[in-house]
Amino acid sequence: MHPGRGGRSGRGAVSAGAPVDRLRERLARLGAPLCLGIDPHPEALPPDLPRDVRGIETFARGLLEAAGPMATAVKVNVAFFEAYGSAGWAALERLRADVPAELPIIADAKRGDLASTAERQAASLFGTLDVDGVTLSPYLGEDAIEPFLAFPDRLVYVLARTSNPSAGTLQHLATAAAGEGGSQPLYERVARWVAGRWLEPRVGLVVGATAPAELEALRRKLPGPAFLVPGVGAQGGDLAAAVRACHGRLAPGLVNVSRGIAGEARDGDWRASMAAAALRWNEAMAEVGATLPA
Repeated sequence: MHPGRGGRSGRGAVSAGAPVDRLRERLARLGAPLCLGIDPHPEALPPDLPRDVRGIETFARGLLEAAGPMATAVKVNVAFFEAYGSAGWAALERLRADVPAELPIIADAKRGDLASTAERQAASLFGTLDVDGVTLSPYLGEDAIEPFLAFPDRLVYVLARTSNPSAGTLQHLATAAAGEGGSQPLYERVARWVAGRWLEPRVGLVVGATAPAELEALRRKLPGPAFLVPGVGAQGGDLAAAVRACHGRLAPGLVNVSRGIAGEARDGDWRASMAAAALRWNEAMAEVGATLPA
């Protein structure tokens, strides 16, 4: 069985085009690089939903249906489903099956391990779950990334400068390579390594909006790869810097918003509240995008 063609007979049997092409098409139609983050924490569910896997699935599906039409892509954090064991994974599979074929879906799994392990991780996420993209850790080097690239047309986003508060503990460590003058922070060396080794549209970088100076500087130095930009919304990242950073030469970038949409769920019609929030984010991103050169 060819990599990337197994696992799901229904969705895989009707091709909607490569994920990069679908990203470009949706971005052109919607005018905003909004990536809908689905991170359903049980303690943040609307009061009418149970704090268990049933509530998680109901909320995630409601979020997808309400806000998905305003999004260029969807990013699902698999940990919020894996926490419930086999029942959570089954819920994730059902949710994935409900994602429209034209809407690219990224698994925020942050995988990356020894080559044989990474191969099985790729088989799980790209083969069985049949997602369009995945987030990867670069710490183990090429061995952790190449098995995912063996699946044709799938997207990989390698962690570079993340949006969490303690990101700088390791990512800002000064590094120097033999034969090169000066030093670079570790996140920049990772980003340069990824951009130089895999110069293709389906390989991108995760760079957070909570460090806008680093985000903008990295985009200037590396104009090619797509950026997946978390940290906008509840984390307080810079929206304008995030949208500007999405204009890569190789492929369109994405600005992820999770709690900034899901957190708007209110008593009563929580789906409508989230749809309205997604529309506001879409319009805000489109407004910034309209000021950028074509």
